[in-house]
Parts: sequence; structure tokens; C-alpha cells
Amino acid sequence: MQFHPETCHKTIQSPWGALWLASNPKGLCGAWFENQKHFPDTQSWVEDKQHPILQQAAQILFNYFQQKWPAHSSAQQVLAKLPLDLSGGTDFQQAVWRALMSIPIGHTCSYGELAAAIGRPKAVRAVGTAIGRNPISILIPCHRVLGNHGQLTGYAGGVWRKQALLQLENANISSFNKPK
Repeated sequence: MQFHPETCHKTIQSPWGALWLASNPKGLCGAWFENQKHFPDTQSWVEDKQHPILQQAAQILFNYFQQKWPAHSSAQQVLAKLPLDLSGGTDFQQAVWRALMSIPIGHTCSYGELAAAIGRPKAVRAVGTAIGRNPISILIPCHRVLGNHGQLTGYAGGVWRKQALLQLENANISSFNKPK
């Protein structure tokens, strides 16, 4: 991914480790667990603990950690007033990331269902790759996508974090598409 030259960052603590937040003049462009897969090169980024978009994102995440998101709300609803910049991704990736934002808290779907939702039912693998490159962890809820039979498949921040996020959301994965 390419990042705007004026990208700034702030680090916050989550229940699962340090979380890097990044913003640029267009909006929030990143949220990564420290040392996760696809962690960007941040050497040229300036730390800005007072940046308004980073503060807003941090508050939304703190509310999430304390389970203060409205039940069954989607990221689209929660993030309605937070500008996001997804322009570092391809058109396809951006479509996948936007589709992720429609999955309500406490709910899950499969990679195949997400591929169908964006009108590309045969692009399941490509959808999985795009999900893996999601630049805004938690807020764009890629952790809510499960394998075909409800298995906890890959997560750039670690499958153990994916499981913890789903547990925090009280997501019922035990009844998800169980094989008959």
C-alpha cells in the first residue's frame, strides 16, 4: 500500500497489545496491531497524539473495547462521522473493505458470502487476499469473516486476536454453517 507523505500516527493500548492508528489529510488510513502481518513502514510518519482524527478513532476503539458500541450496529453506522481514506487499495480491495463495514457487530459471514455480496461470487480467494490487506483493523471488521464451516481462518493480527474480538462481540460462531 502507498501512504500519503503527510501520514501521522498515534499508538494506543488495546486489550490485545499496542495498536497503531494512522491518518493523513483525507482521513484515517490505518489501524494495525504492532508487528502484525503487512505492518507498514512507518519511519517517515510523524507521531501526533493530538491529531483530531486519531483522537476520534481512539475514542471509538476505547468504546468498542468496553463494549459500548450499539448492539447489532455496523461499522458504517459507528464510523459515519469519521473520515476514512482507503485510497491506498485497489478498486477491488476498496469494494471488499466497504462490504466488511456492513457486517453488524456480533455477526459473521463467510468469504464466499462476502464475495457474493460484492457481485463477485467466484472471487473467494481474491476476497480473502483483500481482507488480509485490510489497513484498518477492528474498525473495518475483517475479523467477522470466517471459513466456510465457521472455522477461524487467518487474521493478520493473529487468529488468537480474531477469536478474542469475536468473543468480545458475543458473536455466535458455534452455529455458523455447520456441516450436516
